[in-house]
Amino acid sequence: MEPFKTLTAVAVPLNRVNVDTDAIIPKQFLKSIERTGFGKHLFHSWRYLDEAGTQSNPDFILNRPSYRGAGILVTGDNFGCGSSREHAPWALTDYGIRCVISSSFADIFFNNSIKNGLLPAVVNPADLEALLKELEAHPGQALRVDLKEQVISTEQGLSLRFAINADNKHSLLNGLDDIGRTLQHLPEIEAYEARHRKDPSWA
Repeated sequence: MEPFKTLTAVAVPLNRVNVDTDAIIPKQFLKSIERTGFGKHLFHSWRYLDEAGTQSNPDFILNRPSYRGAGILVTGDNFGCGSSREHAPWALTDYGIRCVISSSFADIFFNNSIKNGLLPAVVNPADLEALLKELEAHPGQALRVDLKEQVISTEQGLSLRFAINADNKHSLLNGLDDIGRTLQHLPEIEAYEARHRKDPSWA
């Protein structure tokens, strides 16, 4: 998993609340357990005018020229609610989004994001409102997200702090998924296995 330290990228203001996982990646595209190939279906029903995905919706924000190559999504409360599909963070990261900023996230989506190198940055509602207003007033603006300092900075001089617990911060800074975290304890695991092999009492 790629470590997350700092990110400077165009930010997309998706000013909607309760965006669920079926909106992020609709159920008809959950046909693979690979982590790639889902970006083209991100927000499919909003991005396209047809089911086949051949006609882009010019009114949807991701399709506007100002937001091409976006790496940060700023969105409303309770992002990632709905069914517990890990494909949701896969679709976001495959599209190129490395950070989602909101005032709250659904728990399962939040945890799946951490495990897949996607930073869910939690800011207070007033700061989120100020950030969305600034981004909407300045389309295509880049944000800088500093995970170590837990600070989001805008080109207009706004500086916001975001919350994340120490364990999740450590995992993202070091690019550790659950397996990677386990392997940090490899010497202890190997020592236990060596003792276990020498003790036949368990058999």
